[in-house]
Amino acid sequence: MATAGNKALPLDRASSERIPFTLYDAGWVVLCIGMAIGSGVVFMPLQMGIKGLWTSAAALAIGYPAVHYLSKLYIRSLSESDECKDYSGIITEYLGKNWSIVLSVVYFLTLTKAMLAYTTTITHDVSSYLQVFHVTEHSLSSTGWFPLLLIGVFVAIASRGEKMLFKVSGPLIVVKLSIVVFLGLAMVPYWHIENVNMAAPDGILSFVRDVLVSLPFAVFSIVYIQILNPMNVAFRKVEADRAIATYRSLRASKYAYMILVVSVLFFAFSFLFSISAADARYAVSQNISALALAARVIPGETVKILATVLNIVAILSAFLGVYLGFHDAVKGIVVNIVDRFITRGPMFDRLLPAGVAVTSTLLLTGWVMANISSMALLQWTTPTFGLVSCLIPCYLVLRVPSLKKFRSASVVFVAFTGFLLIVAPLFKLLER
Repeated sequence: MATAGNKALPLDRASSERIPFTLYDAGWVVLCIGMAIGSGVVFMPLQMGIKGLWTSAAALAIGYPAVHYLSKLYIRSLSESDECKDYSGIITEYLGKNWSIVLSVVYFLTLTKAMLAYTTTITHDVSSYLQVFHVTEHSLSSTGWFPLLLIGVFVAIASRGEKMLFKVSGPLIVVKLSIVVFLGLAMVPYWHIENVNMAAPDGILSFVRDVLVSLPFAVFSIVYIQILNPMNVAFRKVEADRAIATYRSLRASKYAYMILVVSVLFFAFSFLFSISAADARYAVSQNISALALAARVIPGETVKILATVLNIVAILSAFLGVYLGFHDAVKGIVVNIVDRFITRGPMFDRLLPAGVAVTSTLLLTGWVMANISSMALLQWTTPTFGLVSCLIPCYLVLRVPSLKKFRSASVVFVAFTGFLLIVAPLFKLLER
């Protein structure tokens, strides 16, 4: 690792140095994978089943390259900050406090959407599994105590920080990645070509509409941007040389991306050939995940058990991963507001994480009780993701002098994808 006395390396030179890949790097690769697989195994296969092969393929062809470029741009734009602490602090350094509070709220809404989706899904799915395995007669998701207990335990674990997440999430993510591949293989005997909707939409406008509606699912199936800033901050803490810290973040992101593309695509297409469009529509109407659906409709105990284990650990590890970013966003907003009026003391800083944890538990429990569709939430809140993950980094590259070196054609592509994500909900209104 670099020390304070080392001369900082340019990023292109840092990439040519022999920077060792440590267990700490591997831990962040695992957390990135865990952050992404949760949404990939829960939402995208259902959308693919409903919209069909050609629409899904087009959405993936746009979404997957966009995830690669936006992750790279996101890390590079934020890593140039002198004081790399949290998202709000970085935006404050670049654009000032007023811009910071606005963008921090948007960032918070983006992460809150992920928290709400994961919380709702895991609560309903665990309740569904308890019924499938005849542990309970009725769904526990409608009770007040079950969501509160479940969410409280998850938040308590996630609040312990990255080292605890490495210990808890690491084994879970390795298990779920293995099951993703194995479950994709286990579903092969149930492949039937008639399950796949091969028909293209009627006309080019309908095709474009369906691709745009499906684009958020393609992006969210492997995206892990919610954890990139916590990862970037963590590497800056252990590396005095900014270029080396940035290189390690980019390397971890690249490895995670390659693993996700292969594993998630294989699982999603295996699911597409195994589950009918009617079954996929049923899952959406019942607010259950693709894995809970697989456990219900595919015969055999192997698929049922694997789907159950994978679903629980997938959503749990994704929840734990996104909580890092969520906590980062809430803390940034609170600090930005408080610093305008008072001088913070040590006691305030010590109590802030506990306050965020308690408030988060209560709000998430209330959301679960409202029983709002996770699929609908994902679709209608994509504009905040397009703004935070795509347009803001592109704007920073254009606005901030120190970031102009990152201008390239990929920035235009990321901005274009961000625009598509922002307008995607409008095309949802045109669906029949």
